[in-house]
Amino acid sequence: MKKGSFAPVGGWLPIVAAMGAVYVVWGSTYLAIRIALEGFPPLLMAGIRFLVAGGVLFAVLWLRGAPAPSARQWRAAALVGGLLLLGGNGGVVVAEQWVASGLAALGVAAVALWSALFAGLWGQWPHRMEWVGLAVGFAGVVMLNLEGGLRASPAGAAALLVGTVSWALGSMWSRRLDLPSGLMASAAEMLAGGAMLIVAGIAAREEVPHAVAPRPLLALAYLIVFGSWVGFSAYLFLLRRVRPAAATSYAYVNPVIAMFLGVGLGGETITASEWAAMPVILAGVAIVMIAHSRASAPAPPAERHDTVRS
Repeated sequence: MKKGSFAPVGGWLPIVAAMGAVYVVWGSTYLAIRIALEGFPPLLMAGIRFLVAGGVLFAVLWLRGAPAPSARQWRAAALVGGLLLLGGNGGVVVAEQWVASGLAALGVAAVALWSALFAGLWGQWPHRMEWVGLAVGFAGVVMLNLEGGLRASPAGAAALLVGTVSWALGSMWSRRLDLPSGLMASAAEMLAGGAMLIVAGIAAREEVPHAVAPRPLLALAYLIVFGSWVGFSAYLFLLRRVRPAAATSYAYVNPVIAMFLGVGLGGETITASEWAAMPVILAGVAIVMIAHSRASAPAPPAERHDTVRS
């Protein structure tokens, strides 16, 4: 197999399940974040979410005999957690103070393009067909934005830009760091990132209300269980099993899920251009996934022999 390729480990079923988790579950978290913000300030809400999720996961893994991260692994987890959670997720929750959940999701779709750029800087540029899929997906995102726009909220646009760039950089950098194995990596990164979010919230003088209604509390619980334990762990699994374009293709599906949930549960509306954009986005994801499957396929015996020999 060629150096830098990503063959599926343990078959395609775990990869398909992880893809489904990041596609559907993370698509729903945008509405959950908006609901949670009804009772919590953004940075402290995100910090509580990841500290609780990371703390419980760490305790369960440690009690089951998983080794605690080394000092070097804690430093790597703090770096990745800072980029993914403080910068990435923090940017999204701050932006959702001013922009709709569906609009925030479509802004995050740029993660796939930024990730391709950062992966290329480390020597792993997308293949030609993956570039086509990324371009088609981005065209769909542009269509989604034809009748709306982040221009009405410069602060929200800036927060989303910081969030997408930070998340993409953290995603690609994590592949080259000495992180704990398995779910312990998720636990360590959530603990580190959650602590940074709490510090940032305190520095911003955020205050949690003394009484919080059940609705935002339930939304926060959903973010902890599904958004963090299920979604974040599935995403870290994908980063180590598939090519970057495939791992970040969720960013093109999440806006579709977020739009439907925003309409059905959040009272948002979908315009004609947004309806038209959805099949374009899904086509882009399909192209990326087909390109990934071809890139991951084992080479013929003769070609494999030449590759190993070189």
